[in-house]
Amino acid sequence: MRRREFISLVGGAAVAWPMVARAQQPKAMRRVGVLTGGSGPDSQARLAVFLQALAQLGWTEGRNVNFEIRQGGGDAENIRKQAAELAALAPEVIVTIGGTATGRLLQATRTVPIVFTIVPDPVGSGFVDSLARPGGNATGFLQFEYSLSGKWIELLREIGPALVRAAVLRDATVPAGVGQFAIIQSVGAPLGIEVSPVNVGDAAEIERGVTAFARASNSGLIVVSSTSALVNRDLIIGLAARHKLPSVYAQREFVAAGGLMSYSADFSAQFRNAAGYVSRILKGEKPADLPVQAPTKYELVINLKTAQALGLDVPPMLLDRAEEVIE
Repeated sequence: MRRREFISLVGGAAVAWPMVARAQQPKAMRRVGVLTGGSGPDSQARLAVFLQALAQLGWTEGRNVNFEIRQGGGDAENIRKQAAELAALAPEVIVTIGGTATGRLLQATRTVPIVFTIVPDPVGSGFVDSLARPGGNATGFLQFEYSLSGKWIELLREIGPALVRAAVLRDATVPAGVGQFAIIQSVGAPLGIEVSPVNVGDAAEIERGVTAFARASNSGLIVVSSTSALVNRDLIIGLAARHKLPSVYAQREFVAAGGLMSYSADFSAQFRNAAGYVSRILKGEKPADLPVQAPTKYELVINLKTAQALGLDVPPMLLDRAEEVIE
């Protein structure tokens, strides 16, 4: 081999070696946190939708992203603890499920980007400055507009024309609980339905409140959105069945587990969209520049088996409007 050819070969290899080395280096591993206020099958199903959507956008566990997942189990103190631990890890973005989890996390950090889901009132709760311009380190997806709360008592009137009173299970410790109750109360009065609040605390408090309310006849039940209600779902459904209370719920999971009727947003779409926001933040965008989005699709779900057990005839027009009927 001639000297000139040898030098050219070595020189070419010297240029190629760094290129090969760079190509073989693993991509930077990103870190994404997830904090749920509740736990159990519902949280797992939502998390699965989110992870699948994120994978479709090119973010796969173990390849280019690692996940730090924490569950609060419906306990306020545990949620606070999990939020503090997750914030201390300083992932590049954290996804929260529910208003309680979001509030606790924002108490723990005002720097780590947050994408929240299923939050009823992010402005009233102080999570963002406005829906169009969040302004801080958080953005995400509304559970519903407050005006939706009035729909629940209207549905209760449709399925129970003789009802004259309704208990509203709500968490009075959060702005969303107060706001939802206020709307229901304002809509109930013209319908001739007296509305009474029942605090959603621990299981014993829920049972005492519902049992005391159910002593009066012609009564119904509305369960608004809260972490405590979701954690105590089976108890609440059981109390409604025991006391023969027609009930309307803020989330489909209650009806799938034996509740009578729900009207809520399509949360699967919300978690797919949340994956899109996480991907954009990982690529450099900031939560302050991503507007909070409201749901565009709502679903009425009716459990006919439960209606029959309560001795209720579901109006045909109501059945026609239902996206899903469980038999």
